[in-house]
Amino acid sequence: MSTAHRVVIALFPNVDLLDVTGPAEVFALANRVSGRALYEVLLAGPQGGHVTTSAGVKLVADLSFDEVGDRVDTLLVPGAVDVTPQGPLALTDPEVVAWVRQTAPIARRVASVCVGAHILAKAGLLEGLTATTHWSTAAQLAADHPNITVDPDPIFVRSSSRVWTGAGISACLDLTLALVADDHGEETALAVARELVMYLKRQGGQSQFSVPLAHAATGRRDIDDLRLWIAEHLTEELTPVEMAARMGLSQRQFARVFRQRTGTTPGAYIEAARVEAARRLLETTDLPLPRVATESGFGSVETLHRAFRRRLGTGPGSYRRRFRTVA
Repeated sequence: MSTAHRVVIALFPNVDLLDVTGPAEVFALANRVSGRALYEVLLAGPQGGHVTTSAGVKLVADLSFDEVGDRVDTLLVPGAVDVTPQGPLALTDPEVVAWVRQTAPIARRVASVCVGAHILAKAGLLEGLTATTHWSTAAQLAADHPNITVDPDPIFVRSSSRVWTGAGISACLDLTLALVADDHGEETALAVARELVMYLKRQGGQSQFSVPLAHAATGRRDIDDLRLWIAEHLTEELTPVEMAARMGLSQRQFARVFRQRTGTTPGAYIEAARVEAARRLLETTDLPLPRVATESGFGSVETLHRAFRRRLGTGPGSYRRRFRTVA
């Protein structure tokens, strides 16, 4: 009998393709970099055979749900969405939900990928826990399941000792790397990340959004251009007078239009951008805090500390210890 850790990934019509293939690739690379069979990955579908994914690509289930049996180390549940005029709607097929509810107690560990969290929730596996999902369906998850604390920001959450939930799309790689690290240590997970040519192995508490992604295009080219200019000039003073002049507006008009279009004030936006710049330096360099403060535009360590406490609830030193990616 194989001693490899058996991963069973649920497969069903219209499932998001990357939710299935992304984790499978990470587990396969873990086998490759270690030189031994750490994982056995099986796809399980309602009837077995071919299943058409949301991308139109067909995958083949190794087993039907009924054939999975009682040996499941990790049960991985991807998701599916229906695109409606009101936005993405997470789908929860009753047959899939029933099988997950039945299989979860057998598994040593259960993890959802992207909107697969809605399936775990429907199966009753997230009651009283904190969970994440793709940001676009987080409100739906919270409304449908008020006993779940839904956090739409993190890349993944270890919701309990045996239940994990992951955010959307490429975050499936981060979640799976965390599962590999949990099984075989950080060194193996980092080796897999290198094989994937990932810029860094992100930790669970990090946000799904960068500052530019968190604030979508405004519909005004002048404001969008200003936001790009801000990102390129964070170490400068960036006064309201200068920013208003760049847009050809009075200071009062500029403040009103910027908040109306971005949902935040110019000062708050600049601080968020500087915090993100500082986060990247803390994660990827050994620069001392005074240098981090200077290069991210804060000017002083005291100002850097205040901004981190206000926006992240922790200090820059603690953040670096948690999310550092350099030796």
